Amino acid sequence: MLTLDAIPIGLQVRMKGFHQQARGFRHKLLAMGLTPGVMMTVVRIAPLGCPIQVELRGYTLSLRKKECQQIEVEHANANIPQPNGVFDDCVSR
Repeated sequence: MLTLDAIPIGLQVRMKGFHQQARGFRHKLLAMGLTPGVMMTVVRIAPLGCPIQVELRGYTLSLRKKECQQIEVEHANANIPQPNGVFDDCVSR
């Protein structure tokens, strides 16, 4: 499981979701545009590791390290799994 706090500067990632422990501030992050599927890039990391500045949806956002540890991400070029078995019979032969 890859979280936003482990991403190096300049790498673009896609948000997958939140940990279960993120209930307290999950609604706040959703309101700021952090929704599953959004692409984001880590712009800066403070010298002590907090805050972390990310760019998403055309703006930058600074997040605490604690918040970034609750955000699950995947690499932007990760393959999206295709449905298997459901549509195989629809292919004309």
